Amino acid sequence: MLDSNTEKIIIVEGTSDKRKVKSIIKEPIEIICTNGTISISRLDELVDYISGKEVYILVDADDAGEKLRRQFIRELPEVEHLYIDKMYREVASAPEHHLATVLLAANIDVHTEYLES
Repeated sequence: MLDSNTEKIIIVEGTSDKRKVKSIIKEPIEIICTNGTISISRLDELVDYISGKEVYILVDADDAGEKLRRQFIRELPEVEHLYIDKMYREVASAPEHHLATVLLAANIDVHTEYLES
């Protein structure tokens, strides 16, 4: 975990997801990678760390992503879940325009060039 000064956090699965999302967002948001899975001890640390912050979950639209999402729903019911269209399956392979639209809908500031189709 990097910057305890940011008020918003996006949790993604992998580093390629992180790079893609980071290139689209315009405001200071911490992006945390789970690297596909998350242990109970890591989840406990995360719960303490994110307390009082706006937290968004953005995972792949596949079995592994849905399993991770269910774990977050169970352990962190207060976080907001962002969904990519199932036809893209992975956050990293979703078009920038689509991701920008998903992020903007959650009131996350994005670079406007990604909103132009």
